Amino acid sequence: MTRPRPLVGRGDLADSVRVVGEFGVIARVVARAGSAEVADVGPGDDAAVLRVPDGRVVATTDVLVEGRHFRRDWSSAEDVGHKAAAANLADVAAMGGVATALLVGLACPADTPTSWLEGVAAGMAAECAPLGAAVVGGDTVASAPDSGSVVLSVTALGDLGGRAPVLRSGARPGDVLAVAGRLGWSACGLAVLRRGFSSPIAAVAAHRRPAPPYAAGPAAADAGATAMCDVSDGLLADVGHVAESSGVVVDVDRAALVRAALEPPGPMQQVAAALGVDPLSWVLTGGEDHALLATFPAGAALPEGFVAVGEVRAGDPGVLVSGEPAAAVVAAVGAGRAGHVHFG
Repeated sequence: MTRPRPLVGRGDLADSVRVVGEFGVIARVVARAGSAEVADVGPGDDAAVLRVPDGRVVATTDVLVEGRHFRRDWSSAEDVGHKAAAANLADVAAMGGVATALLVGLACPADTPTSWLEGVAAGMAAECAPLGAAVVGGDTVASAPDSGSVVLSVTALGDLGGRAPVLRSGARPGDVLAVAGRLGWSACGLAVLRRGFSSPIAAVAAHRRPAPPYAAGPAAADAGATAMCDVSDGLLADVGHVAESSGVVVDVDRAALVRAALEPPGPMQQVAAALGVDPLSWVLTGGEDHALLATFPAGAALPEGFVAVGEVRAGDPGVLVSGEPAAAVVAAVGAGRAGHVHFG
């Protein structure tokens, strides 16, 4: 494993936000923002104007804080842009929708290089482009002088295309639990970076730039998914959200999950062996991969990309892993908790 590159993205005062000013920053960012297919009026006015083909709008917001959600010595500006967009685009997909536009609120120190902000804008544009979405507006402010941190607040808007939204509360006894996308990769990459290394690159890249299966969300809705959620806090934590909202027990099949997430062996097992960690701990509790978990009626054909990893049962709401309480399994694999806890 190799060491990460040194801190970048601070202190270029000749071309900083302080020198260029708010509207100079906006002009540069807008130049890299791309265009949204549904926008009649895009960035540059008091507000954007979007067409709403379905008549309903899916809306979601995530806030990313430097030092908690990203570090500029670990990730490039483009990486941060990809990650900020992905966290929101995945939430739209988890409702069964397709993202159409982003709004971005930015707070940053006055000495932030404009080139870094342009990189963030380019990363967002690249993540949005395959969906036909783009940044259509937002706001910029100076962060508190004593904080020195960048804060990104991103709101995604999306279209359901005539589908009913897939909620967390629809799982029913007898349903099949299935997942689409990668699990544990971002947590593995984070573990590598925390120990001062930057390889294997596949693991580190997964933390820097999640790869949500956006198309799987609408596909699941079309296939009759009864509940759905993106895996942002950790598989067990997010399965727990579905179980609680639906009033059911969800039993995750450990063997099926291992087959889906850890076979054939790859970078996660290599890193786990080097660090003395059970890779299943990352799969069960690691967040920020933005995979999708969904429940489907028994016997339903799963859409492409989904793999069955458990079942839904009647009972007091909760999560089991092959019949065992999730907390006991979490402890057995050496994870501290079932997933990320805000303010924990």
